[in-house]
Amino acid sequence: MTDGFDAGAEFDRQVQTLIDKGYPALSGLPEAALYELVAPLRAVAVERGASVNPPSPARVPFILVITSELVRPEVAMPLTELRGRPGFADFDPDDLRRFSPIERLPIPAGPAYLVFDVDRGKETLNVTPDRALEAITAQRRTPLTIDEGIAFVTQYPASLEKNNCFSLVGSRCGDRRVPALWISKGAPKLGWCWAGNPHTWLGSASCADRTGPA
Repeated sequence: MTDGFDAGAEFDRQVQTLIDKGYPALSGLPEAALYELVAPLRAVAVERGASVNPPSPARVPFILVITSELVRPEVAMPLTELRGRPGFADFDPDDLRRFSPIERLPIPAGPAYLVFDVDRGKETLNVTPDRALEAITAQRRTPLTIDEGIAFVTQYPASLEKNNCFSLVGSRCGDRRVPALWISKGAPKLGWCWAGNPHTWLGSASCADRTGPA
């Protein structure tokens, strides 16, 4: 535990958030089965929690990710919210399914895993996603995927702030589009921007690493 941060309690909070938002029914699993699925990750979170900083809107110690293998992004986005306004995906579902993690990402096997030291990318505001990926890689970090970005906003809605939103450079579909999360009409929106276009209000989120069950 660092500076009063209790990793076990935080892991339990994140699991309860998923339960409260209806993830068991949406994934086709009984509530007990979802608990069983993610339970091995708790020990990993607690072990790493001894050396992490408490969460802030811009950077959080870890996030429990439920992948699209269980809950598709177009289903998960309406479960996000910002000040009571539900999120949405501005994508045709078939188009959204074309996006997958880029090859260089070490995504753990299975439908649930942890991402550690997640940063929404303030240093890459007004930097193109192409250039941001270079900067993230130089720091020995990796960009977030769609699944991870949705998990970020699900667990930490305050991570989306005016002029501080983020691209998800870790998911691509073979063209020049880069998915991104920002605020539209007061609600979280999953949309896309061009890989070569900078935006003053849009950075590129990244993480230190990912871990599956021990």
